[in-house]
Amino acid sequence: MNDGIVIIPTYNEIENVEAIIRAVFALNTSFDILVVDDNSPDGTANRVKQLQAEFPERLYIEVRAEKSGLGTAYVHGFKWALKRGYEYIFEMDADFSHNPVDLERLHQACVNGADMAIGSRYSKGVNVVNWPLSRVLMSYYASVYVKLITGMKIHDATAGFVCYKRKVLERIRLERVKFVGYAFQIEMKYRAHSNGFVIVEVPIIFTDRTKGESKMSNAIIKEAIFGVIKLRIKKLLNQL
Repeated sequence: MNDGIVIIPTYNEIENVEAIIRAVFALNTSFDILVVDDNSPDGTANRVKQLQAEFPERLYIEVRAEKSGLGTAYVHGFKWALKRGYEYIFEMDADFSHNPVDLERLHQACVNGADMAIGSRYSKGVNVVNWPLSRVLMSYYASVYVKLITGMKIHDATAGFVCYKRKVLERIRLERVKFVGYAFQIEMKYRAHSNGFVIVEVPIIFTDRTKGESKMSNAIIKEAIFGVIKLRIKKLLNQL
């Protein structure tokens, strides 16, 4: 068992899942992978299970009964990883919007003292490829909005490419994490910030998916807008 594990949530990622797994395993730094699949009808889970024979003791899969949201998939994966003693726990998309090579940079940031390392699109300008301008502006100003409400100094609060030291996930009350999309990513950072953990941003280039379909929806956007206010209120009431 390696000391780091990459959690990859999937739903209908048959076009990407094998390639992303092979890309992670090809890195100079050895990481294990846990795929959390929400019973994809396109056969994503079956392909991962086939690959387990090629990568024994490195590739794992948890199949949930139904599509239940990104946030709950990650929480499921976090709990699984903590039970098995991993020191560095990553979250990453399956669609290559996050470059697997950057896993090593996030890992090194935590080895060098960070408790939480964020693959940041906005810490040095705007580093997003293939997104329409409207989506870039929405994402960028969402992080500005989060800064104003929460007081965090994080440039990319909605980033979904993160390395956690296990002590962060042990301290955060995972059973209280309820948000699903952008709001989930904000909540995890705010909980880490509120507990005084050292958070660093590692600049990355984010490239929009070329295969498969985006899971973005109006409900996810709405959750993020109002979820930030709820988080701030909980913090003020000492209920976070």
